[in-house]
Amino acid sequence: MSEFNIGFLIFPGITQLDFTGPFEVLSRLGTPPSLSATSKSSHARTHVVAKTMQPVSSDRGLGFLPTCTFQNCPPLDLICVPGGAGVVDALADLETVDFIRRQGSQASYITAVCVGSFLLGAAGLLKGRRATTHWAYADLLPLTGAVREKARVVRDGNVFTSGGVTAGIDFAFSIVAELAGQDVAQAIQLGIEYDPSPPFEAGHPDKASDAAISLMVQRNENARAGIKRALEALTNERKS
Repeated sequence: MSEFNIGFLIFPGITQLDFTGPFEVLSRLGTPPSLSATSKSSHARTHVVAKTMQPVSSDRGLGFLPTCTFQNCPPLDLICVPGGAGVVDALADLETVDFIRRQGSQASYITAVCVGSFLLGAAGLLKGRRATTHWAYADLLPLTGAVREKARVVRDGNVFTSGGVTAGIDFAFSIVAELAGQDVAQAIQLGIEYDPSPPFEAGHPDKASDAAISLMVQRNENARAGIKRALEALTNERKS
């Protein structure tokens, strides 16, 4: 049975839960459906991919160690691209965008969390596709050639995009259910006790207070402007 290679791209300034949320779910893909059955996905392997083998810091200072680089990463069956403030710099990094384009062109599943969607777009993987991203940046999706869809998780063919941060956990369960079956997906959900019951109904602008929305819009303003400039620069380069 051939390996199923799952690759998580990391770069300076990622949001750690964009990465670790789907990692926690997808790294358990080999869970068997029952005590008496063997796993259909025991051949799944996870890879943490970066430009070099040096530690990578998240946008909150948490460090991660890559397991492989762009040069020695195996062909990926699933690529996951997280978001974070570092997306602005990553959009301008030709090696990073080329790696996503190269791996995404042959992957069975192309996925992104939050503003990681814009890196898929920069690699040309969202053109004509329905997609979503963090609500504060969603109006920029057409700059990638994508069709914006208001949803927590959007699937268009083999491309999965998700909203901000925690939404990455949800698309990961959808993929586990498709690859290993619903029994496995539900067992993993129970194993990690993924049973959200937040103390406030404020996780989406449709529910949040005007004050909270205003605060988050202001806090995201600089990053949003940076992503917009980077996408417009890429568009201009392609035209020239």
